[in-house]
Amino acid sequence: MSRVDRRILKSQEAIKKAFIELMSENNFDQITIQDISDRANVGRRTIYHHYMDKFDLLDKLIEEHINELRKLCQSASEMDFKDGNIIWFEYFESNYLFFSTMLKSKGASTFRSQFLEFVIEELKGDVNISEGTNQGLSKDVILTFFGSAVVGVVESYFTKGIPDPPQVVAEQMGILLDRNLL
Repeated sequence: MSRVDRRILKSQEAIKKAFIELMSENNFDQITIQDISDRANVGRRTIYHHYMDKFDLLDKLIEEHINELRKLCQSASEMDFKDGNIIWFEYFESNYLFFSTMLKSKGASTFRSQFLEFVIEELKGDVNISEGTNQGLSKDVILTFFGSAVVGVVESYFTKGIPDPPQVVAEQMGILLDRNLL
């Protein structure tokens, strides 16, 4: 990797970090590109070089984290939900400020809807309505029910509605999914 590439990555990381910090402190609508520029210690032109505006920055940040979760799901495809959830929660913990901010802030609805869509997509292959516990039920109802449950548990974890450690939350959520979907 060249020095220029490293500088670009360093600038992008500084911009993303500054933006998340600002979102944790302020309402999204109040954040300006100048605020991000000042916090990240980069010029406004640098931000506009990478992002059209703060909405584009938010979209790209969300997309980046959803893609990372997708990669984790692919690498955990042979695991049961319990073990797979532990990997997810480790990722949540290592990116705590992003997820807690996204699930607490006013910009949360954008993240929440994309996260729910992603969870439902990931669960699709695990729902069997031709036999077993869910035989004869609507696949759409099952996916919406469990997708909403997963998003709700994750949201409660980050908003301190669930005081248990991440390992416990991940394991128990996994047990419930294993019990009801597999």
